[in-house]
Amino acid sequence: MTTTMNTRLFAFIAFIMLIPLSAQESNPKAPDYQLIKKNIENKNSEFYYPKLLKKLKENDTLITKEQYQHLYFGYTFQKEYNPYKKSKNDEKLNQYYRGENITEKDVPKVIRALKEALEENPLDLRAMNYLAYMHHMSNDESMAKKISRNFHGLFEAITSSGDGMKCESAMHVISVSHEYVFLNMFQLEIISQSYNGTCDYLQFEKDKYKVPGIYFNVSQLREKSMELLKSKFDK
Repeated sequence: MTTTMNTRLFAFIAFIMLIPLSAQESNPKAPDYQLIKKNIENKNSEFYYPKLLKKLKENDTLITKEQYQHLYFGYTFQKEYNPYKKSKNDEKLNQYYRGENITEKDVPKVIRALKEALEENPLDLRAMNYLAYMHHMSNDESMAKKISRNFHGLFEAITSSGDGMKCESAMHVISVSHEYVFLNMFQLEIISQSYNGTCDYLQFEKDKYKVPGIYFNVSQLREKSMELLKSKFDK
């Protein structure tokens, strides 16, 4: 990617970040997974998962805050959910994310690859965010804004689940990669990472930021990982 494209990327991210920052959750609350499971399985509920997922894939701009929360945390109850699943285009996508040798002419093929990644995992936040940027680069501002809105709706589901100041009030994530999406969004750098059985703790350099580190609750994804591992031995 050229220097100009990198500059545009940071400018675009700065612009779309105004949406969640202006509506930062003031009273975060841990998700009630059992209630979410009950709601997303109810065909008569506004939270019925197949309907919500269809809205997301169609880039519906009328999804509510509560629906985004059910979309994000409810994905852990879907049979397709695998917290460590990698896209078949993972290596190619990582090159795109790093901006290696990407020019404006490459934008259409990058968009195709990102759409394929989202077909495999509709809650791939990194792919979703970059797809919005690619549409911005192709001057399709309408689509860029639709995708950005849904990215931020899911991103705010994370920030609404905790303040990250301690494990008891950690933000909940359904993928470790989403921890790094959070870091990238706020341009934070860590010096170490640890796990205490419930939370990942990402430590910052001393006195570099206002807080020494941030906690992410990964209990739901760890539980699913154990289930997947157990199923392999049971076969």
